[in-house]
Amino acid sequence: MSGFLIRAERKPDVNHAFAIPPVQGRLIVEVLNGTGRQGVARAATRMLRSHGVDVVFLGNADSAEGITRVIVRRGDPERARTVAGVLGAGKIVVLSDTFRRVDVSVILGKDFRPKLGIHP
Repeated sequence: MSGFLIRAERKPDVNHAFAIPPVQGRLIVEVLNGTGRQGVARAATRMLRSHGVDVVFLGNADSAEGITRVIVRRGDPERARTVAGVLGAGKIVVLSDTFRRVDVSVILGKDFRPKLGIHP
């Protein structure tokens, strides 16, 4: 797992007029529950945030998923490996989409099993 920088700096993206450049050192993620079980996206969000990942949205996926997918939306695909490592599941897929305003989208599948301590 790679570490995260403490200081965040923006670098302009010159390749696309509408793209929002990623913030260096910050991993921005959305988590969608495709398991059919309640609270799974919330548990995954807690796991990711405990490792310094900035989860900006969580909700339900449009359909049920058998396996967890970690989708690279922008930036380095290595960052998706960080997310999959924290979750302990996930097939990494690259589908660039700068309009989503996240670096990585996670669609949780039935293979995902949260590993959390006792919630305070």
